[in-house]
Amino acid sequence: MTGFARAQGEVEGIAWAWELRSVNGRGLDIKLRLPGGLDAIEPGLREAAGRVLKRGNVSGTLSIRREAVSGITADFAALERIKEIAIQLADDIPGALPPRAELLLALPGVMRPANALDDSEELQAALRAAVQAGFLAALDGLAASRAGEGQLLAAIVAGQLDEIATLHAQAAAEAAAQPGLHIARLRAQLAEILAGGPAVPEERIAQEIALLTTKSDVREELDRLGAHMSSARALLAEAANIGRKLDFLVQEFNREVNTLCSKSASLPLTGIGLKLKAVVEQLREQVQNIE
Repeated sequence: MTGFARAQGEVEGIAWAWELRSVNGRGLDIKLRLPGGLDAIEPGLREAAGRVLKRGNVSGTLSIRREAVSGITADFAALERIKEIAIQLADDIPGALPPRAELLLALPGVMRPANALDDSEELQAALRAAVQAGFLAALDGLAASRAGEGQLLAAIVAGQLDEIATLHAQAAAEAAAQPGLHIARLRAQLAEILAGGPAVPEERIAQEIALLTTKSDVREELDRLGAHMSSARALLAEAANIGRKLDFLVQEFNREVNTLCSKSASLPLTGIGLKLKAVVEQLREQVQNIE
């Protein structure tokens, strides 16, 4: 089931944003992309997503951006340590010149942006908490987006079940004539084969007709197909975590329709069976999108 959601916020000059996307999938596959340093919260996010979502390929991306700063300043604590080391080295090396201020300031780590953020443990904890809360908000938005699509899919699936029900009724009416067709066909074939030969006892013909009629009777398949349709409508009424159950039911739909086509003894019934196969396939494609 497809969907999209976004959540964003800011913690002491650090802007964060979650984007969650979902596309159709038979199972639940969650892929999260988090910046370095936040990997530890990923298991908890996956667990939260698994409680809300049951199917679909879900991808989540977290982006973090620090606010722009201007100007630079010196890290005087670092500068003091470097200066002490430089002076000590100059004293230990005969003829060495004393350290120069501009060279010390050019060393890495001495100068930094004037308003650079302090990545303290408190700040990191606040950021993690905000990011986790933002993920839950985006997850709720994704679930709502998917639910909206689910309502549209429910209407489509209900329409397809109505179409299957119409074809089912037509097949049942056509199947009622099958025994007579089989009897007429068998008698015609026997008459052609045995033309001019010895007559076959009526009892033997009756046995063959009964056997053939039993093998070609499609009422059992139609009864099961009707039961599957009732089960599918009941699942639609539940409207929660029904995707896998519907997926299994559609396989049973297809099994009964295939048997119906193989047993058909008339072109009209075969035509109805082929139409049923087409609608069942359309139903299968839609069911793949239902959670």
